[in-house]
Amino acid sequence: MKLAMTLLASSALGLVAGAIDAQDTEMAPCENCSNELTLVSWGGSYQDSQVKAYAEPYLKLNPGVSIIWDESSAESTAKMRAMTQAGNVTWDLIDALASDNMRMCDEGLIQSVDIDQIAAPAPDGKPASEDFGELLISDCFIPQIVYSTAFGYRTDMVGDTPPSSICDIFDLQKYPGKRALEKRPINNVEWAIYCDGVPKEEIYNVLGTDEGVARAFKKLDTIKDQVVWWTAGAETPQLLADGEVVMGSTYNGRLFSAIVEQKQPIGMLWDMQAFDLDGWAIPAGVPEDRLNRVKHFLRFATDTQRLADQAQYISYGPTRKSSAPLVGFSDVLGVEMAPHMPTDPANSANVLIYDYGWWADHRDDLDAKFQAWLAQ
Repeated sequence: MKLAMTLLASSALGLVAGAIDAQDTEMAPCENCSNELTLVSWGGSYQDSQVKAYAEPYLKLNPGVSIIWDESSAESTAKMRAMTQAGNVTWDLIDALASDNMRMCDEGLIQSVDIDQIAAPAPDGKPASEDFGELLISDCFIPQIVYSTAFGYRTDMVGDTPPSSICDIFDLQKYPGKRALEKRPINNVEWAIYCDGVPKEEIYNVLGTDEGVARAFKKLDTIKDQVVWWTAGAETPQLLADGEVVMGSTYNGRLFSAIVEQKQPIGMLWDMQAFDLDGWAIPAGVPEDRLNRVKHFLRFATDTQRLADQAQYISYGPTRKSSAPLVGFSDVLGVEMAPHMPTDPANSANVLIYDYGWWADHRDDLDAKFQAWLAQ
């Protein structure tokens, strides 16, 4: 609940329209630094926003440096385990979900950081730790964006009454047709148990029992033969654009791109959108010259201006309080960004707030049970 209040308070600041000054700033040279940086991200419009807001300006200020992108963030935990066991970690910086970050941190796969040494202070001199505040959910986590997993639907396939409740995804009579759901338990089991009548505040207590998990899967059974399972965020917008599904979940920024940039006939279902955090993680054991480059890049990429700049390209909220007032009209996209943010009050009347500690403890077990259920 405390996290929810923090995010909503940040959104109120984010409604203040302000022109973003994207002028490059001077940087101290990076001493004893590798000239190559391997960044792990998610591909698609989200990675494009990182390229434009962080990478391209950084490379302009640091000629001779090259950035290699790896689009493996969805498998970051498994791949970090394998690379660590093999003694050959080739990644320098990982863009990871908060829950994955906590798992990797607990397993010693990534480094703990002093955020006040890694990140620049706010423009008013406030330490980074205060500027990020309660979004510092792990000792290894460098917050970057607030986003959500929400549903999009084909406006021409839902009749005169478009879906308004998350539980409409389970109503095959009112909304016949295929649904797209992510091929993992997180989000799906919460939505299922909620739509089976469990109050929101009891979701994780119920899912903490074998009976609760079975109940969630039983609810998902009611639509299982109408589900197209996705593993990459770009799949749902394409399935919607092709008319292969009537509704589907994905990251709100993917749907924003389909609606605003591609002008697809897609509407947003914000009810019970799953708020989440995404941020940077530094692999354990990165050699000194590569680590120095990582820290140099991070100080630039996590400053107040750069986090606000990313919101010029995609509808994810910046994690610094000092960045929020800079989010307004996007000169790049030609739209007011605040109404498309998951944290906008009009979109966040009923949201799902993850219990990160619960998922860190239960993720491996739920993953195994989910895969077994899929195979039935």
